[in-house]
Amino acid sequence: MARWLKRASQKVGLPPGTLVHVGEQKTAAPEITLLDYNQEHFSETDLASLPDPLPPKPEASVRWINVAGIHQVEMLETLGRQFGLHPLVLEDVLHTEQRPKVEDFGDYMYIVLRMVAYDEQQSEVTTEQISLILGRDFVLSFEESPSGAFDAVREHLRAAKGRIRQMGADYLAYALLDLIVDNYFVALEKLGEQIEDVEDELVAKPSPAVLQTLHAMRRELIYLRKAVWPLREVVTRLGRGESVLIQANTTIYLRDVYDHTVQVIETVETLRDMLAEMLEVYLSSQSNRLSEVMKVLTIIGTIFMPLTFIAGLYGMNFRYMPELGMRWAYPALLVVMLGIGVSMLFYFRRRGWL
Repeated sequence: MARWLKRASQKVGLPPGTLVHVGEQKTAAPEITLLDYNQEHFSETDLASLPDPLPPKPEASVRWINVAGIHQVEMLETLGRQFGLHPLVLEDVLHTEQRPKVEDFGDYMYIVLRMVAYDEQQSEVTTEQISLILGRDFVLSFEESPSGAFDAVREHLRAAKGRIRQMGADYLAYALLDLIVDNYFVALEKLGEQIEDVEDELVAKPSPAVLQTLHAMRRELIYLRKAVWPLREVVTRLGRGESVLIQANTTIYLRDVYDHTVQVIETVETLRDMLAEMLEVYLSSQSNRLSEVMKVLTIIGTIFMPLTFIAGLYGMNFRYMPELGMRWAYPALLVVMLGIGVSMLFYFRRRGWL
């Protein structure tokens, strides 16, 4: 969080619409993919740089430009100029810590989302910002880095699977949105398996390492909740059909995405409740362990209390103590002290304190 605040401070004092990349700095060149398609035609081109102007779009086709890597401000400026994008939209694209939202500019809509993935090597959930710009016959998508997140949609376009080649740009935006929501289920499934493993370890041996793992997963769920709760608002607004850019037959599919979003939210809340209960179990086990230790120490102290009294009594330096002159006083006193200790242990066991 502190690193992000340090990066965001670069924008302090700059006029609105100033294009400054706020996010993890990249050095590799962005990957740009240009796709044009309709029911009969499909073309895909990988561009090393963004041409100005863009190649002409075939008639009655949908154009999709995907940019993976948004750290080059000049490239964003060129794309914004060619599609007539507002400077504030480009500013939000470059600012990679945006809250999921949707803004309608009439000729196009700007949508901000959070893409979620589960890193198998690090065993953690990662997120990145995805920006979508939906026009009448085009979609622009921006990823923070090349991740292959939209490969499934590209494959459907290549193979003409389903109805995506028969529909418009709004359906393409729905397909991308649906893919993003589906990735939430994958990440939550992996995270749920990790929580189950930690739960078994917690029951077997609640160690400080388990507590650190619980706190780490709790932070991940906080980030997921922060990403998915505003997403419900985005999908709700898109599914109302208030914009002329979204056709009535597409709103049906958007309502299905809304149902999936609600399921994701419920799953996140369930996992959060499970983690909260696991933390309570850990604290209870530690408290019980401490109670057991204190009970043993208390019993030992209670047993030695009368013995200490007797030893202290006969340890006083008085000259005339009758028992000091008796031949069997010392072994007799030891037997008495042993009898007191055994009697107290027997009493504690009968009362169920041991």
